[in-house]
Amino acid sequence: MIILPRADVLIPDGDEAQRWAEDELAKQEYQAAKPTWFDEWAAGVVKWFFELFSTDGAGGVAPIAVTLIVIVVIAALVVALLVWGRPRASRAARRGPELLGERDDRTAAQLRAEAERRAREQDWDAAVVLRFRALARALLERDLIDPAPGATAQGIAREASAPFPAHRDRLHDCAIAFDAVRYLGTPAGEAEYRALAVTDDELRAATPVLRAPEAVPA
Repeated sequence: MIILPRADVLIPDGDEAQRWAEDELAKQEYQAAKPTWFDEWAAGVVKWFFELFSTDGAGGVAPIAVTLIVIVVIAALVVALLVWGRPRASRAARRGPELLGERDDRTAAQLRAEAERRAREQDWDAAVVLRFRALARALLERDLIDPAPGATAQGIAREASAPFPAHRDRLHDCAIAFDAVRYLGTPAGEAEYRALAVTDDELRAATPVLRAPEAVPA
């Protein structure tokens, strides 16, 4: 150690300065600031990723690596689409809480059973409303219609006519019966309910007509 004429000023020599620096860096606050193994690993991954887009230090390998990665990703997406098809909302999500202006998450089977119970009690108004909801819910559960939020009974009937063209007129009549009870306050009778129930049962058993996608002009 070098001692200057002033006793309160000390200048360490090389070895002493190194020891002082090591002691200082060994303190807790410096150790806590050091990057962890995860920080170093993440930095290495980021560096590797960006090096894929540069030929510095990689010669002609970088462009080939990027091309291979892009090809693999695209191939994986194509395979996923071929195997699983277009992503679709789950059945529970498609049921949704709202149908024809009311929040009701019951299944078609549950709505149908409730409609039959009301029919046995000769509560034809409730039976008609519930049976049309059951009909609409069944079409939703089969992915045959995809009505916009707030769709009316007539809108659902028109959309259902695409997969069931032979039932177009009867679907229209069912929607009229629903609207008459639900919105006009017109009392329903057994005849209206039975006609609606027959249409619902026939749609459940019928095979829908699925139209082929239209060809895109070249």
